[in-house]
This record gives sequence, C-alpha cells and structure tokens, in this order.
Amino acid sequence: MKKNIVVLISGRGSNLESIISAANKKNFPAKISLVISSNRSALGLKIAEKNHIKNFVVEQKEFSNKKLYEEDLIGKIVQQDPSLICLAGYMKILSKKFINKFKDKIINIHPSLLPDYKGLNTHERAIQAGEKYSGCTVHYVTEELDGGKIIAQERILISPSDTPETLSRKVLEREHIIYPKTIELLLS
Repeated sequence: MKKNIVVLISGRGSNLESIISAANKKNFPAKISLVISSNRSALGLKIAEKNHIKNFVVEQKEFSNKKLYEEDLIGKIVQQDPSLICLAGYMKILSKKFINKFKDKIINIHPSLLPDYKGLNTHERAIQAGEKYSGCTVHYVTEELDGGKIIAQERILISPSDTPETLSRKVLEREHIIYPKTIELLLS
C-alpha cells in the first residue's frame, strides 16, 4: 500500500507536478493525499485539482497570529497521517512547534548546493561569487533556515553565459528529477 505524503506549496507547482508524475507510477511507494498552499493564487492548486488531489489554501493573513495559522495547518496535515511532508516552493518559515510535531518527516528542496547560498536569490549570488557549480539539495527541515541534514544533492556546471534566469531553469530541471527520487528512496 502506498504511503501518504502531504505537499506544501506557495507558487507555480512545478515540483508538485514532478512528484505527482512519479506517484502515478505503480511502483512508487507514496501517493499525495493532500496539497496545501499558503497562497490563494498559486498555480500549483490548479495542478492538484486537475489530478484530483484534495487541496486547501491556508493563508496566514486569515488568522490573527502565526500560532493559530499553524494550528489549522497541523490539523489538516494530521488527518492525512503522512509519512512525509514535502515542501515544494513553500515560502513560509515553520515554527519550532510545527517542526517538532512532524520531527524527521519534513523535507525541502533548495536551489543551491547547501550549505552554500541558504535563503533567497541563490542563483544570482552563486554567479556573482564566480562559482563553477550550482545545483539543488533535498534536506530535512529544522529550525535553522536551509540547515537540516542533507539527504541528496545534484550538481550542475555554471556556464560563463548563465544568467540567474538560465541557471534557475537548469537547476529546476534537476529538482524535478532529484525530489521524486529522494521521496522514493526515503519511503521504500
């Protein structure tokens, strides 16, 4: 039987789409039981609907404080009894309480070779620093931003002609391969 995973998104949902594609394969060990977006206009919600995956929007601005926001989020996730919670472009920092509730079950994909270039604008910073390589990292989520244990990395060459936009596209292509593979590895 396939294990439940919950995917948290905030944007276009391209990593969500790659996980859905993998989950549709017979031998993949997981199915997406729920997608939650922190953004009502996230394109990823349309992808979830098109694939008949239960989804919710939980926007922090609808709650008087972050604690109530996360309690609602936790309530929706707990109902799914997930083996993994996958952050896929989820642009919210999770609290210690949230992370401890799902200890060692939350993973994220980041568009750099961690521990380098944590946070935002990773491609721009890597190019400006004259790096030869960039890539992406799947890691466990801890209280430290992009600081959890590294599970998998994929490295790519930065070409002299790369811009932050072209590098972003190259890294994203690799994310779409490494994220589903890592989920499969963790749940097999």
